[in-house]
Amino acid sequence: MKLSTSLVAVKKITCNKPRSNFTDDQIEKAAKLILESEGVINPIVVRRTSLQSYEVVDGDFEYYAAARAREIDLRKGEMIGVFIIEDENEEALTKQIELFRNSNPALTNNLSSNSDIIEYPLINLMQSLSNNTDSRLTNIESRLENRTNELQEELKREIKNINDKLKEIDNKIPKQIEPLEALNTLKITELTARLKRVNVKPKVIEQILNEREKNGKYSSFSNVLERMKGKGLGDKTMIKIIDSFSESNI
Repeated sequence: MKLSTSLVAVKKITCNKPRSNFTDDQIEKAAKLILESEGVINPIVVRRTSLQSYEVVDGDFEYYAAARAREIDLRKGEMIGVFIIEDENEEALTKQIELFRNSNPALTNNLSSNSDIIEYPLINLMQSLSNNTDSRLTNIESRLENRTNELQEELKREIKNINDKLKEIDNKIPKQIEPLEALNTLKITELTARLKRVNVKPKVIEQILNEREKNGKYSSFSNVLERMKGKGLGDKTMIKIIDSFSESNI
């Protein structure tokens, strides 16, 4: 049985281990190297889950790097070289994974003769873990900051929308106006709309406006009654007019 790699579409491979085991920087660098060389130097080992789908047995990092390479350049990153575990090669591949990828025989032999050597790989491992943790924390902080800024901008837009709606409503509310000022300034359409609730006849309203146009503004309510004498405006109607404006200003 001759061992050889097979080209498989990256999208047909799945991985059970989380992507968060690796930093974004590590995956990004590896993905670019895969695209530059158009292949991976350490093929992924996969097992069939169906006729056209596979799951990663070994090579989680290589898989996520290949998936990122496909996102960057679909043409170059579409396929990846893999070793497929079949019935006839399962035993041999499993042994190779255990021997070459999951252990370090040279380190094991050295440990038996010199126990001091263990200090160096432990230090490297701790430094690597520390760097990975720092990088992941930096990514999380950056994402939180970006999300916070987005929420603040959304809040500002919502506040502006509410203020605009309140201003629009305020503009629709009739402004307060004194009765005498209304008789001296409002046009016939506005004055009619104000006085129709107290059943002031349109002809009387026209007489009020005509008198104002001819002889100027009214100086007081008494002046209104005096100038409108005999024109349909009496004491009772004047009181109704005053009361109607007072009620609308409450």
